Amino acid sequence: QIPQAASSMKQGKWDRKKYMGSELHGKTLGILGLGRIGKEVATRMQSFQMKTIGYDPIIPPEVTAEFGVQQFSLEEIWGQCDYITVHTPLLPSTTGLVNDATFSKCKRGVQVINCARGGIIDEAALLRALESGQCGGAGLDVFTEEPPRDRALVDHPLVISLPHLGASTHEAQNRCGEEVALQIVDLVKDRALLGAVNAPALTKAFSPETKPWIRLGEALGRLFHYLLPEVRGEIQVTTTGGALKNSGSFLCSAVAIGLLQNSDKKVNLVNACIFAKDVGIQTALEVSGGGLCLTGGLSGGAPCLSQIGASDFKSPVSLNGTLLLWRDEANLLKLIGALAAAGSRLQTLHVSEGYTVAEISAPLSDLSALGSCLQITLPA
Repeated sequence: QIPQAASSMKQGKWDRKKYMGSELHGKTLGILGLGRIGKEVATRMQSFQMKTIGYDPIIPPEVTAEFGVQQFSLEEIWGQCDYITVHTPLLPSTTGLVNDATFSKCKRGVQVINCARGGIIDEAALLRALESGQCGGAGLDVFTEEPPRDRALVDHPLVISLPHLGASTHEAQNRCGEEVALQIVDLVKDRALLGAVNAPALTKAFSPETKPWIRLGEALGRLFHYLLPEVRGEIQVTTTGGALKNSGSFLCSAVAIGLLQNSDKKVNLVNACIFAKDVGIQTALEVSGGGLCLTGGLSGGAPCLSQIGASDFKSPVSLNGTLLLWRDEANLLKLIGALAAAGSRLQTLHVSEGYTVAEISAPLSDLSALGSCLQITLPA
């Protein structure tokens, strides 16, 4: 109520008893989105002795625990909060994240803050919650429509609103330009990336040691998609060896990129797991799900396949370029004939009990002579 009290003073009033506040000390703050900004909010509010809890689909709970935020599922978080603040991008999965249903699960009088993107909090639902007393107040720096033509929230006595002033300081604007320039230099020189929004996985993802494993994860995801194109549910990514001990976040994202290769979305390491979840896939380096299991590794620094289910290959199968895959042993005469007709060459052939994989120099336009054969194109 500080802005209201300041306005009252400018009108010549002295309404000391009218504006009664409440302490932040001992209250619980729910932070939805625990990237760089969510982390900074948490550490600042802890100085007021607030309890900070939160939710983030990307940042692992053990990471947020390091800066004092215990993670819960969304269903568990609503009823615990005295205040809720949102710090997520505006995506289909976050539009209307705070709505009539979630307000009904909150403590009566909960207060909400949106300084992220308009639309994350359903504005009509917020107005209804304010009118009923379910929401005790709101702070809004962003709106679905900017500037808002519907001023019901702006004019509400329990709402503090600003014209999207986030980062509107001289210092912040100068610092932003400097940071972007420095990050581009760091990226080109393979240095650690700092401050990538909501994507701590990117720091490791750009290191020379990690890049081959990223390529392997994406290649296994692509191969998995070819073999089970309609798979839904949980996909597990399992790693072995000390080098991959803390690689879960970026390898899951890499596998998700491969799984979503035919998506119309612009998929990257930051958003891959979110888009995968939106279409019913949850990634949890062995990739398994739907009764299928793929195992791969690196050979000479390049991604390779070593096993499909119970089928072991005697030598690593390169996961680059164009591959032909059969469930049964290949008919070599038919294969050589199809390659000759297409002007392609057989580069390697891997035979196991159950699967045969051929690496060829160029894709085939006609696979009819090869029966139930899959042609798989992987990034070189």
